Amino acid sequence: MNRGHLADDLSLLSFYEPARPEVMEFFRGVRERFEASPMSHVVDHPLIAKLAHRHGWIHLGGPMLGDVGTHHARVWVRTVRPARITVQVDTGQGRRRFGPVQATVETDCTAVVVITDLSPDGEFPYQVFVDEEPIPQPAGATIRTLPKPDQPSRVRIVVGADFHKSGLHNPRLFRQILQRRPHAVLLLGDLAAGDRTNRVGLHRSDYLLRDLSIPWRELVARVPVYAMWDDHDYFGNDLSGIPPGYTDADRRAVRRVWMENWNNPAYGSDSAGGLYFRTRLGPCDLIMLDSRYFRDQSAASGAEHASPSTEDSKWISPRFLGPSQSSWLAEQLRECQGPWLLLSCGTMWTDWVSKGKDSWGVWDPAGRERLYALLDRTGLTTLLVSGDRHGARGFRIPRPTGREFYEFNSALLGGHPGPAAWVPDCPDQMFGFVETIAFGELELDTTVAPPTATWRVWHEGGTELARVTIG
Repeated sequence: MNRGHLADDLSLLSFYEPARPEVMEFFRGVRERFEASPMSHVVDHPLIAKLAHRHGWIHLGGPMLGDVGTHHARVWVRTVRPARITVQVDTGQGRRRFGPVQATVETDCTAVVVITDLSPDGEFPYQVFVDEEPIPQPAGATIRTLPKPDQPSRVRIVVGADFHKSGLHNPRLFRQILQRRPHAVLLLGDLAAGDRTNRVGLHRSDYLLRDLSIPWRELVARVPVYAMWDDHDYFGNDLSGIPPGYTDADRRAVRRVWMENWNNPAYGSDSAGGLYFRTRLGPCDLIMLDSRYFRDQSAASGAEHASPSTEDSKWISPRFLGPSQSSWLAEQLRECQGPWLLLSCGTMWTDWVSKGKDSWGVWDPAGRERLYALLDRTGLTTLLVSGDRHGARGFRIPRPTGREFYEFNSALLGGHPGPAAWVPDCPDQMFGFVETIAFGELELDTTVAPPTATWRVWHEGGTELARVTIG
């Protein structure tokens, strides 16, 4: 696993395929500057723009798609210096331009352009311009909108975690994901930044390393990405909340870097913090929970509150989610339309693997049960996805009501070793794989009656390792 040293980071650029000399020169210069000034911004280092200019580069990252719906999308870009960003889209009604949006010093030269008025279930080529100059883009850069939720369709969502930086440079993995033609990719943590604590400059260096990956660029220019952090993106191994020796200002600074470098529909609460959000992916409500920012073992457990009603919804899981995210979650669940609910957590929902190490069941088992009870009452088919525990596993979660939830743990994007694939004496485990490179795929099919949800595990070489169909 990459430990974040300069030599380790440089080696990733040529780990799978040889990197161009100019890329190696650029990143070495970038990395040395951030090593010397680990709390700095990209715009603080004129050498970064100078090196980019030497090689004729006018942007450093993107385009990265995000928040694609039936009629809209968002396009993220990082530029070399402050600039105006415009996106040209070939629509069914002709060619349209969106923007300009300014990439500024305050946003560390990142910008997001919102695309609107697209038609559902369509594909729209696009081109990004920086100060009216077109940037180089991967072939096939296209916005693919989602079908209307009430129309029969098949929607594919790729799910995975634990790149641990190295997996971001794997061409076989990304080619296989693109071959599956997903409508979206969900990333559940331990992705691009590795154990950088409050050294936000080194977080930024890690994101620049991500954006130099050609396989990564080819994926995110064509498929929208929805991402949530886990411990290694956040501060470090098993760290959460405000770690000892750090401050709320440190936590908020790390959050700011995340917001600058991803393209989610929303980012928690401006006042309370966090990164959680809800969106709609075709026939599926997606809620991605922030299982790091708010953890507080000293918080009241809420054990005296029997159920999360309108008045006491902050008590869903005060120790793991915090009061503000708990209240938000209860409100969002009341608004979900179904028929499926896809709910993500960076760490595992169940406690079977590693005896629940660092998971919800260790921090706040009563809060997790209150959430389960609330999910029971929604009547939605609930699919839980998780990362962290290196491997790919599936579990049934029987409920006292006679219903079942399903947890799909998908944490093999980097292929790093972890706990055993199978849990002893666990009849509710459906499959298990470790020490290989693979990703999860959820296919939601409303063209059949009753509708079905199929979870597959795909090896990077294209072999289907497991399949579970619900419906």
